[in-house]
Amino acid sequence: MNLAFHHINVVSSDVDGLHDFYTRLLGLADVPAEHFSRTEATGGKGYSGKIRFATDGAMQMHLAEQDFGVAFKNGKTINPVERGHIAFRTDDIAAVKALLKDRGIPYSDYGTTFSQEWHQIFLQDPAGTIIEIHQQVGQEQLMPRSTPPPDGSRGSSA
Repeated sequence: MNLAFHHINVVSSDVDGLHDFYTRLLGLADVPAEHFSRTEATGGKGYSGKIRFATDGAMQMHLAEQDFGVAFKNGKTINPVERGHIAFRTDDIAAVKALLKDRGIPYSDYGTTFSQEWHQIFLQDPAGTIIEIHQQVGQEQLMPRSTPPPDGSRGSSA
């Protein structure tokens, strides 16, 4: 199971103002919303809030409209668009869920509620920060698997 830092989600009632701050003031590049395949909110479930995206070329910022009712509407405990979150991408969501279960760490499994292309789960770290872990749907492997050296070391930092 591999994890890679993917994005930071910041929420606001003024998504356009937030986007202007990160793109015009700090110089991040806009990522057109069309590059993110959202699942349509239907029947009072899902999330229909405004989302804009920015990037420095390596990391993404997901700038979303704050919605205090998302967890309630979707029958979940953790609300990823109440205070924002930090996101990691994995190549094995099942292994992540098994690890969390084994450690007794509760999580909310939103599946593809927000994105057609990502299976997302949300949990809290010990400080209460909301953490997203997602895997791209339909891809067996997202990142190259690293094979540890035969001696079990992590390699050198030279």
